[in-house]
Amino acid sequence: MKVGIIICERYKSCEGGKCFRAVRHREGAFRRYSKDGSLEVVSYTTCGGCPGGNVENAVMGMKNYGAEAIHFATGVLAGYPPCFYLDHLKKFIEEKTKLPVVVGTHPMPTNYIKMHEILDDWSEIHKKMLIEYDLMVSDETVKYDSSLPDYGKNLQEELQSVNLIP
Repeated sequence: MKVGIIICERYKSCEGGKCFRAVRHREGAFRRYSKDGSLEVVSYTTCGGCPGGNVENAVMGMKNYGAEAIHFATGVLAGYPPCFYLDHLKKFIEEKTKLPVVVGTHPMPTNYIKMHEILDDWSEIHKKMLIEYDLMVSDETVKYDSSLPDYGKNLQEELQSVNLIP
């Protein structure tokens, strides 16, 4: 399976570590793909800023590179505020490319869940997407919470165990 990932312009300097970790482990929105099959990210770019100025060109490029699905990075829901244009952009991309569009990459970290609950800024559409795309699986949401004291240590051990770092 080949996928493209669109991240929010606000996070254009994001290194994508949590997204690629979720690809490796088939966690979050990547749970839908078999661990037995290959999963390749063919493109990773930003939306171009509100209201998604780069989306049309980006998704056609992703399709040209062989993308079979388009993912919006979890940051579109994690951001403060979450993306106001997400539902519209999802529908636009599905119509334009005839490819499935998945909202999310890595699980939503618990620290973001707690803050969005306090702010009460996830719309009903956002909440539905969080569940539908497997971003709220509790053991995974904790694993992706980089505010926890042992996050760095646990991540290093995980990366060493799969020989990604010495």
